[in-house]
Amino acid sequence: MNVFRFLLTFSAISLLVALPTARAELRVGSAQTDITPPLPVALSGQFRLRLAKEIESPVMAAVIALEKIDADGKQVDQAIMVSCDLVAIREGILERVRGKIGKQNIEGLDPRKIFLSATHTHTAPVMREGVYNIPKEGVTTPTEYVEFLAGKVADAVVDAWEKRSAGSVSWGLGHAMVAQNRRIAYHNGTAAMYGKVNGANFKGIEGYEDHGVEVLFFWSGDSEQPSAMAVNVACPAQEVESRNAVNADYWHEVRQSLAEKFGEDLVVLTWVGAAGDQSPHLMLRKAAEARMLKSRGLTRLEEIARRIVAAVDEAYDVAKNDRHDDPVLKHHVADLPLPKRMVTEAELAAAKAEITRIQSGSNDEILENMMRALWNQKTVDRYHSQKNDTVLPMEMHAIRLGDVAICTNQFELYTEYGIRMKARSQALQTFVIQLAGPGTYLATDEAEAGGGYSAIINSCHVGPKGGKFLVDESIKAINAMWE
Repeated sequence: MNVFRFLLTFSAISLLVALPTARAELRVGSAQTDITPPLPVALSGQFRLRLAKEIESPVMAAVIALEKIDADGKQVDQAIMVSCDLVAIREGILERVRGKIGKQNIEGLDPRKIFLSATHTHTAPVMREGVYNIPKEGVTTPTEYVEFLAGKVADAVVDAWEKRSAGSVSWGLGHAMVAQNRRIAYHNGTAAMYGKVNGANFKGIEGYEDHGVEVLFFWSGDSEQPSAMAVNVACPAQEVESRNAVNADYWHEVRQSLAEKFGEDLVVLTWVGAAGDQSPHLMLRKAAEARMLKSRGLTRLEEIARRIVAAVDEAYDVAKNDRHDDPVLKHHVADLPLPKRMVTEAELAAAKAEITRIQSGSNDEILENMMRALWNQKTVDRYHSQKNDTVLPMEMHAIRLGDVAICTNQFELYTEYGIRMKARSQALQTFVIQLAGPGTYLATDEAEAGGGYSAIINSCHVGPKGGKFLVDESIKAINAMWE
């Protein structure tokens, strides 16, 4: 009898040892889709109408879907991150994407945990009606494009979610000189975007530059090559911003180069950091830079991509040996009530004067300056509504993924604010993602005092007071995830 009990107990223990032990895991899915519209199409990002009749490089949307599962197989949290080769994520687009996904009742997918961000390419389609005098026939309209865009992005999100499987993530930091601060300060106290630097009045460059390249790498299962990555560069994609062709700007060359290294199926999230006062356009050493490009036989877009890919390589050398298949994943979504920048009497008068000047021109001049007139009219309208309209609501996403924090904002956010976030964050690395929304600049005190485009009232619905509030709330959300 004792022998029987011993054998029974031994068999039970052996069975328990043989069974696999349940454990928490990170699930990763990724997808990408072409969001290039039928041609011709009007392009966004300039004050003049541009109709694209050719595609120099396709505009794309990329998706990475993350889900954390506990040891009992229950969902802990999720994040669905989408990057788009667009000038901004205009009003209503995110809601349209969420609505299309919500109607499908995808198991486990929370549409509120989806966010979209734009690279700020100025050679992608217009998404708002009434901004330009677009021909009524023979051209893809903004309404048609938004419907096309929302459908493509929604399908890509579902595709990425349904592809998710056990995976891992790692993170790294590289450096690349891509952006230059485009705000030029002068001895007389003024400042100008893309101002001249070769005169006696030139004082210096107004603000800081952030040359860090933050990178996340995602692996599926035990694969030796990453299946996806997120690359965060504090520079808008607007090197070829004035062209009359569809172009994803430098991110196209970056994607091509990374695909050559890591495989053609690689999905790349293209994240632009706080860069409202930054540009890839050269402000200094233009002749020397041109000589180097000629010697290397590269275009300016290829040179920018070369630098970014080198920074990704720097990060990968460390990150490939530090993969995490059970990282902390927390995703906080909040609606922030940002205080609006109020229009002064002097700013109202200046906006009205500019509208009068435009309307006094010829019919052709009025049509050509239609967007500039609307831009000033919005300032007039703001003045008349601001007594009862003092808050700008903004959806913010804050994510903890292992030792890394990710936070979003809807602005062309001056780099100083991103630096404040990174300095105060408890995370090992902090990814700041701008233009997760419709845009408008958010300038600093110094820029507002200097004036000029990107700092004047027409450019900024929120001022430095709101910028401080945004930084404080972002840091509060981030650091709470480390408590």
